[in-house]
Amino acid sequence: MTYRLLLTGHDTVECSYYLRRGLKCSIDFEKLAYEREILRQSKSRDPKLITLGGTEFLLHRSGSSRGFPFMLSNPDWTVECGEYNVPSFYVTYRSEALWRDTAGGQHRKFIQWIEAVGLRAYKPETLARVDFTFDCHLPVIDFDEDSVVSLSAKDSRYRNDRKLQTLGFGKGDVVLRMYDKVAEIAEKSHKTWLFDLWGMSEDVWRIEWQVRKEVLRRFGIRTFADLENQQGALLHYLAHEHDTLRVKTGDGNRSRWPLHPLWMELHEHIKTLNAQGGTHEIDAELLLNVRMMQMAVSVYGYLKRIAAVHGVQHGEAFVGTTDAMKRLQLLLAKVHDPLTWKADVEKRIDLIRLGQW
Repeated sequence: MTYRLLLTGHDTVECSYYLRRGLKCSIDFEKLAYEREILRQSKSRDPKLITLGGTEFLLHRSGSSRGFPFMLSNPDWTVECGEYNVPSFYVTYRSEALWRDTAGGQHRKFIQWIEAVGLRAYKPETLARVDFTFDCHLPVIDFDEDSVVSLSAKDSRYRNDRKLQTLGFGKGDVVLRMYDKVAEIAEKSHKTWLFDLWGMSEDVWRIEWQVRKEVLRRFGIRTFADLENQQGALLHYLAHEHDTLRVKTGDGNRSRWPLHPLWMELHEHIKTLNAQGGTHEIDAELLLNVRMMQMAVSVYGYLKRIAAVHGVQHGEAFVGTTDAMKRLQLLLAKVHDPLTWKADVEKRIDLIRLGQW
């Protein structure tokens, strides 16, 4: 059996930034609070488009669960911030940005934005979470949760239609997940742009370690520079000591079971990871086309309902798509409001541009 690694990188990175207002800071936190309160009073669920330091964000109507009063987002970052919070900014670098660029590249982009708005750092950034991912072509799944020897005491398994879909190990500072990424895309994340990066759209599993601050510190990883220089040592520990995938034998000592060929391939690959990986070209047009098709499927489902209701109303056993479309056009003509159409469409254009669907 051939196991092939397709893609390696970071899928989520979270980082605290310790920032103060400079002499010419252009962020007016009182104005942000005013704009946020207007959103709350309006009862609108949609965030508001704002521009700070030449970068567009969506300002959300409430703060974050971490206690930051303001939540800003765009396709690359989710920014939680507060003038009097310590740290004052907490940034989550989003999946698509990390695959399109690198963790270090996104960090440098954020630092440029900090300088543009007139903030300054009074201490280095602190990484709070890093997700290390390895996407593999696995035509056959010949392992289960008992095949994994782990330092983690907790494990979990999820099956769909009696087919293994997810294995999980650990809870806290280190979590290992091995799961069917194609199924996860279909059911949850809809990150179909990964198919283009993989060069395939089936039989792909993801090996993913979610590592939090305490373990990162143990390996001297506090900043993005540390991540670039030290991640190889951390991954060596994770794949050699913390978790290993084994081939079952009759030996009662599981740690003596031989390594699974997939894990041997992973070990060899980790030896090459002295940097954060390269950039990847993501086809934005393809992503939009996929979203359009998803909406078309939804509309088509409603069209069938319209046809069915029309048939009941008129005692018809069958209603074709032409008649259903005509009925839909009549209904749309009744609800269409030219006065709100332009504003609502423009608002949705901004939301889509900034990663809010």
